[in-house]
Amino acid sequence: MTYHGIVHVGGPPAVHELAQLIVTKIAVGPKAANCYLLRDRLTGDQVLIDAADDAPALIQLVNGELAAVVTTHPHRDHWRALAELVAATGAVTMAGAHDAGAIEVPTKVALHDGDEIRLGRSLLTAMHLAGDAPGAVALVYDDPKGHPHLFTGDLLSGAGVGAGPTPAELLTGALAALPDETWVYPARGNDSTLGAERAGIGA
Repeated sequence: MTYHGIVHVGGPPAVHELAQLIVTKIAVGPKAANCYLLRDRLTGDQVLIDAADDAPALIQLVNGELAAVVTTHPHRDHWRALAELVAATGAVTMAGAHDAGAIEVPTKVALHDGDEIRLGRSLLTAMHLAGDAPGAVALVYDDPKGHPHLFTGDLLSGAGVGAGPTPAELLTGALAALPDETWVYPARGNDSTLGAERAGIGA
């Protein structure tokens, strides 16, 4: 099945099958926030990015097995289901070191720029990218069989929703090292690529 990255609250998730990693995208809550479940194909280990809302739906999605939850930034609409999900799964909580204290659910692992999260044989790298929160973090998965994949929180939210990066951040900042084909998974809306985002600021 071709992955399109288009999801709606109450609708089915979209599944992006990579060589080593499976990414499942679901939209939840009144603000239609995107949550991403990453599962390593070899080990079955799972990490959820942003337990935004609707804990029952997320608990069903992870099916009781969850190693960690990464919260990209401290705005409540991106962690409203965190406490209930952690209680149900025992998952380790992770968030950016700058913003961890602003999340009511205690953060067990504070992420700094460049920190790595091991998911089976897959590796995620934290990137400090201050979007609409000063300590926000993004996660990069550099697919050994393809192009990078970037989970951005609200830094790049589909169709221009959210604060968005400055041109310098896209062209010469931390994101500059990532190629145009980097797939972007935003906290709201449809997926994109860094190439499309860069073309947008030059329009």
